[in-house]
Amino acid sequence: MLVDFFLHLKARQLPVSTKELLALLEALQARLVGASLDDFYLLARAILVKDEALYDRFDRAFGEYFKGVEALPGLDAMIPEEWLELAAKRHLSEEDRLKLQKLGYEKLFEQFKQRLAEQKERHAGGSKWIGTAGTSPFGHGGYNPEGVRIGGESVGNRTAIKVWDQREFRNLDDSLDLGVRNIKVALRRLRRFARKGAATELDLDGTIAGTARNGGWLDLQLRPERHNAIKVLLFLDVGGSMDDHIQACEELFSAARSEFKHLEHFYFHNCVYEGVWKDNHRRHGERLSTWDVIHTYGPDYKLIFVGDASMSPYEVARPGGSVEHWNEEAGAVWLQRLVDTWPRAAWLNPLAEEYWGYTPSIGMIRQVIGNDRMFPLTLDGLERAMRSLSK
Repeated sequence: MLVDFFLHLKARQLPVSTKELLALLEALQARLVGASLDDFYLLARAILVKDEALYDRFDRAFGEYFKGVEALPGLDAMIPEEWLELAAKRHLSEEDRLKLQKLGYEKLFEQFKQRLAEQKERHAGGSKWIGTAGTSPFGHGGYNPEGVRIGGESVGNRTAIKVWDQREFRNLDDSLDLGVRNIKVALRRLRRFARKGAATELDLDGTIAGTARNGGWLDLQLRPERHNAIKVLLFLDVGGSMDDHIQACEELFSAARSEFKHLEHFYFHNCVYEGVWKDNHRRHGERLSTWDVIHTYGPDYKLIFVGDASMSPYEVARPGGSVEHWNEEAGAVWLQRLVDTWPRAAWLNPLAEEYWGYTPSIGMIRQVIGNDRMFPLTLDGLERAMRSLSK
């Protein structure tokens, strides 16, 4: 593919050399970028185009060669749509479900590669091929204790360790009119008032005292506005399991917006990796490097995560465990970096506390951030979290 792309650029009068092509190949072999077309575009342009005046010509040539490719989400280019059409649903007894075995991470993806190479037609209700409604670990609409969900919606099992689907998220609403003041009251425990900046607020006491000292001549005095000086970094999980908790998260987000003047928020999917984003509608095109976030904000910030911490253990413990992309480093590594940078940290979990012990990933995340730093997203949990952050 790269040779054809290289020849296409040459045909469009772009001065690219064989040495630059080899450099691009080496960069791809070193996995400097992910598998997305946007990442490849930026890498190819940086290596192959030395003159900014040629950017427009490169963009046109790139668009001609890869026309339509970005509309195909990954494996859909190799898997016909009819293979993933759910025609009927197979019902399994509890006894049948217990008989199914987990393959393990390496063996699962080894078999996945074999199925892609061997499968020639649609399958439904089976236990081996890519399809629907069966017990196969590949496809959707069925049941398997550990598989790869491809296309289709989750049927509620939430056992997939990889999801091959292009999800779209919406931003949380920060203008929500709360019916109760309780969340705001809880957040107010994290306060340190200060008067800094330009003098824009009338100092009534100072004005009265100054006027009295001047024998009745008006002495108008201003002072900086009093505000909460606490600085907060808010990381919000928008993974699929958080759909059940959107209202509670929006109420918290709205309250935090109104209470903290120095608030920066970022979104992540299930676990924090090398990239986060501030707008869910632009999460692919305007992703921020987590390293940049770490180097931008000082140690005086408080760190708050909001998420149910419910995911495949591979997403926390392994490179490549993310459901959406290939992460070079495990999620636990990135969580540790964030907590080391901002040690005053708390994790707010909307899942009821009595269920935390049933999800292995919750225990793994608590080990990384500290068992005493995860709190339930309740009024009591919020108050305990704010007290912990204010120490």
